[in-house]
This record gives sequence, C-alpha cells and structure tokens, in this order.
Amino acid sequence: MLLEIKNLTVEFSSMQDKIKALQNVSISIKQGEIVGIVGESGSGKSVTALTILGLLEKNASISSGSIHYKGRNIFSLEKKELQALRGKEIGMVFQEPMTALHPTMRIGDQLAEVIHRHRKISYKEAYQQAVLSLAEVQINEPHLVARKFPFELSGGMRQRVVIALAMSAPPDLLIADEPTTALDVTIQSEILKLMQDLAAKRGTSIMLITHDLGVVAQVCQRVVVMYAGEVVETGTTEEVLQKPQHPYTKALIGALPDLATPDQPLLAIPGESPDLRNRPPGCVFASRCTRSLPICLEDHPTLELAQMGSATHEVSCWGRETG
Repeated sequence: MLLEIKNLTVEFSSMQDKIKALQNVSISIKQGEIVGIVGESGSGKSVTALTILGLLEKNASISSGSIHYKGRNIFSLEKKELQALRGKEIGMVFQEPMTALHPTMRIGDQLAEVIHRHRKISYKEAYQQAVLSLAEVQINEPHLVARKFPFELSGGMRQRVVIALAMSAPPDLLIADEPTTALDVTIQSEILKLMQDLAAKRGTSIMLITHDLGVVAQVCQRVVVMYAGEVVETGTTEEVLQKPQHPYTKALIGALPDLATPDQPLLAIPGESPDLRNRPPGCVFASRCTRSLPICLEDHPTLELAQMGSATHEVSCWGRETG
C-alpha cells in the first residue's frame, strides 16, 4: 500500500473551543490508483490532505491515528525528512493556481528551481527540463511560456503549470485539491485527461479532492465520501455511484445538475452540517437525513460492509442494506 491513513482524528483549538475537524478517518491508496475524496465544503477533505503533508496550522493537533507512506509513519519523521518528502515524493496541486505560483517569478524559473532542488542537476539542465515539463502538460510554445509571468497566462494554462510543478520531481503520490475549480467544462475535461495520462505514464497515484461526483465518475477507480470530518461511505466508483448506501451519498448524486428534471429546481440537501465543536452522539448526518431512525440520534454507526458479495464497499449507516 502506498498510502494508508488509519483512524485519524484532528482537532483545532481556539481560545474557547476545540473543533474536531476529522474523526477516525481511514483511507488507503495503492500504487498507480486514482482515488476520489468527495464531500461538501467543510467535510474534512482538505484537512486530510494538509495532514498528510504536515502543513496544518499551529493550533491543530493530532489526537489519534496514523499515516503511513511507503510503510513509514509520517508523524515520526523529522522536519527535514518531511520537507524532503514534499514535492519530491508527494506533490500537491492546490485549487487556486494563482496562489500556488510566485507572482514575480517567470514560469520557467519557478519550475527550474524545484527541479534543480529535487533532482540535484545543474540549473541549466533544470531549466531545459522545465521547458520539457511544460510541453508534457500540453502547453504550446513552452519555451515562450517559460519566459512569462503567471498573470500573463489564462486560468487553464496556470493550472497546467501547477500540475507540471507538482509532477516535476516526479512524485509517487499527487494530491489534487479541487484542480478544476473555476475552469469551464472544456478546460476541466482537458485537465482531468491530462492528470490521467500523467498518472498512467509515470505510475503516479492520485488523491483527487472534489465536490463533484461527475468528476469522480470520469477518472477515479475508487471513491471516499466524507461528511463532517468522517468517512461515511467508500468503495469502487461503480459500487458507490450505481448502488449508493448512505443517504448523504444518495443526496449528493441526486443534486447533480445532469440528473435534474427539466424546468424543475435542483435538488438540495436540507438543513446544515453539525457544529463540529459539539458533535452529536449518533450519526453526524441524522439531523438532515430523511430516513433517520431513533438509533441514529443515539448511537454512532461504524464503517461496515454495505452489501453481500463485496469486500470493498463500506458504509457508516444504521439503515444500510446488507443483501
């Protein structure tokens, strides 16, 4: 297993409260696999990614659990070891490319600096490789683009540059946090295809963080559905999308615009996410669930097999189907 997160719980402290952003999160990713992490804003997707990279804020603490990368416990690594891991073995594509690129450095210099540091080659060789990296992400006239500043590029081109930057080492694991946000449908499709091709070519695993199940259906082999900092359903993409078991997953699928009835309002999930400062004792989705049972308000469900005959489809729901 390339990456294995087990029972991860993360809390953020303020002057008055503690917010449990993640609770008992378990996710695994195999070599060469593309796994989608899906959920609304605030479900814990990005916090999970930042915990893997050791980039949490100072007010965050890891209450329990572990993260193993290639068998090594990330939490036991020294600061220098973790810094060496970032970029070289684990790359990150942030959701807003303008914040990921240095606004006063030319594109080629930004790429060359990373390549020079991680590959231990001369700066001249690194710059030549930077131009090749731009060509690899299908940027026309890469030698000219390398001399431009980020503000001179379109959103789609900037995102390609960020992917080239993240893949320049190249890493064994790429974490892509909403990589197609604010891009039009055509460019979004091109970016997803690009990531798939790079993963296939280099054997890179991808953790794709998104709120869009349509994106997951396009590129992911497996999907993890998160809600209020917990994993509520996981399995192969086919299992989860064709036979969803958790009411939250069903609601997300029902809210897809492509499935909407013409001339009818889009479906929405009623209510609000629970207050993470005071988690309910039962199911975190119970207050918004149309199938809520008395037990759902009192006892917290655990991830268990969702259906007979499947060793991969798990759901955290008292009302799950077992046959």
